Amino acid sequence: MSKENFNIMYNVKIIEDLKANLLCIIGDFFKLLTKGSNVAQESILDCISGAIIILYLLADRLGYSHTAVDETMKKKLKIGIIEEDKIEQHGKDLSKLYNHLKEKG
Repeated sequence: MSKENFNIMYNVKIIEDLKANLLCIIGDFFKLLTKGSNVAQESILDCISGAIIILYLLADRLGYSHTAVDETMKKKLKIGIIEEDKIEQHGKDLSKLYNHLKEKG
């Protein structure tokens, strides 16, 4: 087996592991939300941040830079802001996230 084939197979395995981990985290997150207000806030933050990390890692493995992901998110948020998406109308959530990403760099 050539080194190139080994790298491709390793990359595919990593991508599959990341996808499986993402599903597990999302499942854990949904379970936490069913428990109501007795859930430790730290557990919810662990799930959210873990999912975001995995999505950035997946993007990288699929050939997209972190910057490309950030820029695409900003474009999507801007569209939602301009089109006055429901979530934007009720609390300016899209604007808040857009400004956060813009400040990051």
